[in-house]
Amino acid sequence: MEVDDVPLDDKAKRMRDLLSSFYSLDHSMSSPDTSSSSKYATLDAINTTSFDPNQYMHLLVHKSNLEGLLQKHVEMAAEIKNLDTDLQMLVYENYNKFISATDTIKQMKSNIVNMEANMEQLLEKIMSVQCRSDGVNTSLFEKREHIEKLHRTRNLLRKVQFIYDLPARLGKCIKSEAYADAVKFYTGAMPIFKAYGDSSFQDCKRASEEAVTIIIKNLQGKLFSDSESIQARAEAAVLLKQLDFPVDSLKVKLLEKLEQSVAGLQLKIEDMGNASVDSNDTSTDSVPATEHETSVREFAEAIRAYRVIFPDSEMQLTKLAQDLVSRHFETTEQYIKTQIWSAHLLGVLRIIWRDVLLMDDVLHEAALSDYSLEPARVAVKLYVSNKFSHLLSSISDALTKAHTRQKDKGEEYSLQVALEGGKKAVLQGSMDVLLDFRQLLDDNLGLLVKLKDLIIDWVQEGFQDFFRALDGHFLLLSGKNSSATQDLGLTEGIQDDKVLAGLVLVLAQVSIFIEQNAIPRITEEIAASFSGGGARGYEYGPAFVPGEICRIFHSAGEKFLHIYINMRTQRISVLLKKRFTTPNWVKHKEPREVHMFVDLFLQELEVIRSEVKQILPEGIRRHRRADSTGSTASSRSNPLREEKLSRSNTQRARSQLLETHLAKLFKQKVEIFTKVEFTQESVVTTLVKLCLKSLQEFVRLQTFNRSGFQQIQLDIQFLRTPLKEMAEDEAAVDFLLDEVIVAAAERCLDPIPLEPAILDKLIQAKLAKTKEQNPNTL
Repeated sequence: MEVDDVPLDDKAKRMRDLLSSFYSLDHSMSSPDTSSSSKYATLDAINTTSFDPNQYMHLLVHKSNLEGLLQKHVEMAAEIKNLDTDLQMLVYENYNKFISATDTIKQMKSNIVNMEANMEQLLEKIMSVQCRSDGVNTSLFEKREHIEKLHRTRNLLRKVQFIYDLPARLGKCIKSEAYADAVKFYTGAMPIFKAYGDSSFQDCKRASEEAVTIIIKNLQGKLFSDSESIQARAEAAVLLKQLDFPVDSLKVKLLEKLEQSVAGLQLKIEDMGNASVDSNDTSTDSVPATEHETSVREFAEAIRAYRVIFPDSEMQLTKLAQDLVSRHFETTEQYIKTQIWSAHLLGVLRIIWRDVLLMDDVLHEAALSDYSLEPARVAVKLYVSNKFSHLLSSISDALTKAHTRQKDKGEEYSLQVALEGGKKAVLQGSMDVLLDFRQLLDDNLGLLVKLKDLIIDWVQEGFQDFFRALDGHFLLLSGKNSSATQDLGLTEGIQDDKVLAGLVLVLAQVSIFIEQNAIPRITEEIAASFSGGGARGYEYGPAFVPGEICRIFHSAGEKFLHIYINMRTQRISVLLKKRFTTPNWVKHKEPREVHMFVDLFLQELEVIRSEVKQILPEGIRRHRRADSTGSTASSRSNPLREEKLSRSNTQRARSQLLETHLAKLFKQKVEIFTKVEFTQESVVTTLVKLCLKSLQEFVRLQTFNRSGFQQIQLDIQFLRTPLKEMAEDEAAVDFLLDEVIVAAAERCLDPIPLEPAILDKLIQAKLAKTKEQNPNTL
């Protein structure tokens, strides 16, 4: 038994080594070297292929106590029991499979036994059928050969008959203009003519060639006929090539025909008005084919045929197709200049894009879809630019045409109408333009999808440039550059000084409206619908800068307000200059009444108040009167002046001047010129102050006698009450009026003022006369 066990153990080890080499395992694990395995053996080695039971027991005894050995014994007994159970189940399962396999084999064996008899019978029948088939083939062989020979003869006779009938067939095709069938018949007979045309079928060949000559002549005429369609001419060229006609000589002529047809395919401005009808339908399949689309399809088919005839003509055809696309966009640019909307532009672009796709199908090398991007970019940018130009014109019309309309109707010009029209034109016009541009972005046309980022940048840049141009245009309307204004015709109908000054005031208020209302609204709309872009490059900064525009129009509003004040002040200064330079003040007569220039002066101020009330809002009425110090000083000066009336002329004049200067030293310092605000009171007060200051300067340039001085005193005293009612700063008005009288006294040879009673009597007489002339005047 021990001798038998040894070879069995060697066989098992050899099998383990083979398995280890197959699965690329470490050979050291299966090495028979017991010394190395014992050196590194562990208790976990029981599950390995190199398990040594003696070594395992030795380690277990040395490493475990008695209790551990008993526990290990219990565990191993349980594992052995589980393994026996698994093995038993495995045997049972395999036993069932073996039984099933045995039954199947028995059944197959019985079926095969019965099948052998059937197969033998089938073989006998097949052999019998084969013998009968061989007999039939032998008996029918001669007849089959005869039938095949007759069939070949019949086909040959048909061909011969076709050759003899060919001239007649060609004649019928010529009469019916069925040239395609004629070419097909003739090309089919060409092999026979080449083989037997000089002998058997000489007459048929000659007659056929004569008919083909007529066909070639007719096809040439059809090829160069302007009445034929492009597709028909292309088919004629293909047929000529099939007849071995030298069509290369016709290449230049046919290309010239295609070039002439391009001019007929070009879009026309008068036909573009209907382009927006189908602009909302982006599916070209659902739109019926128009005459233009049909012509373009024929042109595309002609290009396809031309390529077939002349394979090396891609460069000429590409140039021709690009020329057609360029012509389309040139017409589109002219159409854009007629003030169109985005619906019209989309309709035209959709037609062009459809033509591009049609030609792209037959001429891929031209890459027309990429070529059309650049002219489309130019056209869309021109459209955006023109929209802003038209918006600028509409704002200018709203500001200036109101005067023209009312002047034609004989009505008084209303600045309120111009102001409301200007505000509406700026805000509503900008919103309409943004909505129009939004339709371009929302459309899914292939051209516009690729230009989306550029359109966003153009819109933002356009608004930035538009408001800068609007600021310059406002400056032209204000009359600061009259020559350029008249050349451009921008201030037509506003040449009247009164209207021009009022328009400047309107421009000031519109500028403030743009800063406070229009720019924030436009900024919100741009942020909501035109965000993104970035095609212009981040190094150039943002395209639309609202803060800069607000600063521009805030400065413009202040500038136009000062221009208005200067214009009105200059007009009144002309009146004052005429008043003080016309008479001879040294020989002036005694004052009998308030001078008429006072009425003119007050009328001018009343016109200013009327304009300001229409445009500017009311402010808080602040009556800045002089305090007790100023009042005391004024009261102190008047008694001093009255006391000295009994003195001599020279002494009284010198005393009055000295007392006046002393009184001015004790008066409180009055702030005359303050910052102008956008309110009615501030503008009117500033104008009154400037006019009184001008009046003072004109007085200083003259020399007065006693009567002249008294006339100035009377006029100034009459102006005191209405001017204080108009102006907000009464203290400054009092101060400036006093300064005028002081200046007159300084320039008077005998400064003796009117007595208060006489002064009051003359003023009351003027008031009564004014009330009599105009009962509504207070």
